[in-house]
Amino acid sequence: MSKNLFITGTGTNIGKTYITGLILKKFIENQKSAAYYKAAMSGNERDAQGNLIPGDALQVKTMSGTRQPLEEMCPYVYETAVSPHLAAQIEGNPVEMQEVLHRFDAVCSRYEYVTVEGSGGIVCPLRFDEQNIQLQDFIRAHNLNCLLVADAGLGTINSVVLTVEYMRAHQINVKGIVLNHYQKGSKLCEDNLFMCESMTGLQVLACVSEGDCGLDISFERLQALYE
Repeated sequence: MSKNLFITGTGTNIGKTYITGLILKKFIENQKSAAYYKAAMSGNERDAQGNLIPGDALQVKTMSGTRQPLEEMCPYVYETAVSPHLAAQIEGNPVEMQEVLHRFDAVCSRYEYVTVEGSGGIVCPLRFDEQNIQLQDFIRAHNLNCLLVADAGLGTINSVVLTVEYMRAHQINVKGIVLNHYQKGSKLCEDNLFMCESMTGLQVLACVSEGDCGLDISFERLQALYE
């Protein structure tokens, strides 16, 4: 079976997909068997034939150069740009945990390293009807280690500390932080890095600036995050 890492964020549109693409790119550059997985993905567009395209998966595939087929990457793909539980209520095809885990296990059986991207932030209902399936249920099902992606700008101290405290309260292991949209030389960004580390006890493992095409972390250190 593969070694895995879950990428979560302090909220939606924080840059999880971009960071995940850079992570997978590093594995491909180091000639490792690496793959991507996301349980549910909403806000997707249709191709000329009317088929829904999993946009986040396509972005990661394009950025990383992985040969993994798109159809392996995400079992539940929705068009409506809302939380997966609501998208399923609007469109049908609600998330079944057994299917999510079955498809994940299939990917894990074919690749050495699997990087899993979450939907939205750490509190994300995948289904909320007669069944209540939360994103953290999937994380705990495989006891996945997590990496937290946060924006480096104003407000990140609050969002990082609250997210980390929530994860710890729910027995979710967070290994470190990546700051996205980092501006080198910015007093605000530098202080946010210091305060996030000081208030959580976690290390900021990498800082990513606009347009970066690589992740400023050694491959050995990145590889060690996977279990």
